[in-house]
This record gives sequence, C-alpha cells and structure tokens, in this order.
Amino acid sequence: MVSASPEPHLFVVMGATGNLMQLKLLPVLFSLQGKGQLPPGTRVLGVARRALDDVGFRTLAASSLRSAKVASDEQVRAFCDTFLFYHQLGGETEGSFADLRRRIEQVEHDHQLPGNRILYLALPLEAISPTVEGIGAAGLNSGPGWTRVVLEKPFGRDLASARSLNQLLGRYFAEQQIFRIDHYLGKETVQNLLVFRFANMFVESLWNRERVDQVEITVAEQVGVADRAEYYDSAGALRDMIQNHATQLLTLVAMEPPATREADSIRNEKVKVLQSAVRIRPADVVRGQYTSGTVNSQAVPGYRQEPGIPPTSGTETYVALRLKLDNWRWQNVPFFVRTGKRLPAKSTQVIVTFKAPPVSIFQTEEEYEVNPDRVTILVQPQEGFEIAFEVKVPGREPRVQTHRMKFHYADVFGPLPDGYETLLVDVMLGDPTHFVRADEVEESWRLYDPVLQHPPPLVFYPAGSEGPREAEALVEQWGHRWFAD
Repeated sequence: MVSASPEPHLFVVMGATGNLMQLKLLPVLFSLQGKGQLPPGTRVLGVARRALDDVGFRTLAASSLRSAKVASDEQVRAFCDTFLFYHQLGGETEGSFADLRRRIEQVEHDHQLPGNRILYLALPLEAISPTVEGIGAAGLNSGPGWTRVVLEKPFGRDLASARSLNQLLGRYFAEQQIFRIDHYLGKETVQNLLVFRFANMFVESLWNRERVDQVEITVAEQVGVADRAEYYDSAGALRDMIQNHATQLLTLVAMEPPATREADSIRNEKVKVLQSAVRIRPADVVRGQYTSGTVNSQAVPGYRQEPGIPPTSGTETYVALRLKLDNWRWQNVPFFVRTGKRLPAKSTQVIVTFKAPPVSIFQTEEEYEVNPDRVTILVQPQEGFEIAFEVKVPGREPRVQTHRMKFHYADVFGPLPDGYETLLVDVMLGDPTHFVRADEVEESWRLYDPVLQHPPPLVFYPAGSEGPREAEALVEQWGHRWFAD
C-alpha cells in the first residue's frame, strides 16, 4: 500500500562497501536527508564482509561523500555519525544472517524504530540468490512493520535465470514487496512520457501507424568499460543496456493509455507491448565491438586492449536492432534500437519520425529538401523534448528549412533531482509504479533470448565513430535512416 508520506525505517544496504553504495546511494541518501525527505528517525545499516565497525564505516562513507563534494566536512561528519551503522556479515550461512537479524533489531530498539525495513541488495548478480536465501532463512523477509527489498539490474542473465530468480523471490516476498530498480525510470523526462502522450490530445492523435513512419531509440556512451571490465565482458551491450534501459523507453513510447494511474494499470500496458513484440531475426541485429580510435581528440585503445579484457573477447560493445510490434497501433512501424560504447557523444534520446506528405509542392526542380516532422524525447544529458518542423526561408524562392521548438527541463525548473532520489522516495512510500514487475522482466528476456542464444557475427567500428557501417545498412534496407544527432 502506498503511504501518504515516507515512514521512519531502517535502510539496510547489502554490499555497503561497494561502488554502488559509496558512489551513488550515499550521496543520494545524504541529499534526501538535506532536503528533509528522509523520514525523521530513519537510520542506515551498511552490511558487507569487510572487517569494519561503525566508526570505520563512517570514515569510509565520509571519504566517499567528500570525494563527491556534496557538502562541507562538518555536514558530512554530522550525517555519518548520526545516520550510519555497520554490520560485518560473516558469510552466507544461516548463522551469519541470524546475527544480522539481531543487529537489525538492536539498531531498531536503540533508535525506537517501528520495524519498517528496506533491504537494498547492492550486490553482483551471483550474490543475489544466496543472499535472498539467507534473508528468508533468518526471517528477515518480514518484520514488525513493512519490509521491502530492492534489486538492481541485471535481473538475471537470460530468460531461464530471470524466471529462477523470480521464483526464489516469490518464496519469501510478495510481489508488492519487491522493487526491481531501473534508474532510467526515475528520470523526469522518462516519467513525463506518459504526460506528454496522454495529457496532450494532439500528440496522442498522431501517435500511431497512420502518422508515424519510424521510432528510433538511441543510448550512446562516450566511455569505454572503465573499471567494469569483468562485469561488462560477461554481459555485453545487449544485457547491459538494451534489455533494461532501452526496453523501458520502448514500452513507455509504445504502450496504450492505462485505465488509471495505479501502478499495475500502467505496468499492465507495458507488459502488453512486450507481448506484442515479434521474435527478432538474426538479420535484424548488428553486434559490434570498438577498436582503437580517437574520442574527444584523445587516442583510446580498442576493447580487446582495455585492462581486464581478454585479447580474443567476442563480447559486443554495440548493438543495433529492428523491432516489430504486432498490434493495432504499431503494425508495420519499425522500431530501431541501438546502444554503443566509445561513440562521439553521450546521449540518450527517442525520436518519433512522422510520415512525409504524400505529395510535396515544395520539392521542385531546385530540389529543396523537405524533411519529415519529428518529436525528440531527450533523456540525457539534456532532459526535455524538441519538435522539428519545416518553415519557409524569407525570400522569393520557396526554400524550406527544418527548425526546432524546444522544451528543456533545466531551463524551466532548474536542476533536476537524481533519478535514484526519485526512486528511493518511491520505495519509502511503497509506490511500485516506476519499478519493473516480474512478468515484465520475463517478457523482456523472452524477446532477447533468441539473440543471446544465437548471436550474429561480430563486426568492428573505430572508437569515436558513429558505430559500425552495418548499423546504417540495417536501417537503410527498410528505406529508413537514423536521425539522432
């Protein structure tokens, strides 16, 4: 049940000495506390195997917060000393989790907490199942108040593992207790998609096969693998970006109007989109890997020369694919989805391109080009949307140019909260709207499983380029082109 306001609770982070906690969750919790959005009395218990006590953990956390330059040393120290506690987990044995339960109950007793708990599993995929088993064996899946468990992506590695993990979670938690987090769903522009589509009648009346020519989703990254070599080489671009972030954008762009704003009403429509997706053929997929090149005027190594990457790795760093939705709204409208590392710029955007006029009186013997109208939803680094349309250039000649009407969130509302801030507050409220439901996870893996089982051959592209030429050919063979800048 969704609370009217966040209630005091114990925020337990499993994997508290890892990068996710130190670089992301700590600054977000610090920010929420500074904004008064952390319920009074709430405390944070970090759990990991490293040999630390409360003082050692607070020192580690303070160092991380100072590195993030979130506030003064005095504010950082006050936050750490007041809110942070630590428990060293001895292992994955039943006794270790029984000790954790006692530590949780001790902190709750000492600070007069009502027994509400958030269990945030900031852990690698292979550690999730034994941790869930330990939580269940110790009875930490329920308590005096409410209990909620948060899981990061990747949720499984394929359809079989996702189903297995869902079944395991279902043994100990009800679905309404489980919050599968995808930080894209916390972004204002992504959440605005429903408002943009369903609160503006002129948009919704055009959002269908009669008016739309193609939909393009691009998630481009400038960076290489950085310090994620071990994880990334075992995952690849399809698991790391397409199956979750890009697919979430797809479902929100393509879904039907929900009956209500209730979480399950919205999530039902997202699942229907995935259920309507036609099996992806190998010919509709391009898998690429970057070679050495130049990014931002700096020479960078190829993927196989990155530290920690095997010299013969066949992992893809780029994927482009064509999707078809076999439903009434989108029949015969192609959805082109791509993601890649070491591209010219970081950018996430959705471009909806409308059909060109059937006859154009402006394309005469002078061949003045008339471009189709487009709506671009900007997700990052800029957030907002732009509408591209044709205008006449002043003068006697009927020259036409494309211009854009722009709305950028930062220009109107100033800096936006981090997506994690929005989502953590939703967890505290018990609102699952912007989280991924079990059947949605499985439908997403169902869509991409054939590609994982029978991956197309790897092609190569220089770092700093737009990606492999084969990705251009993939779109061109259907009479289309990529429009993203």
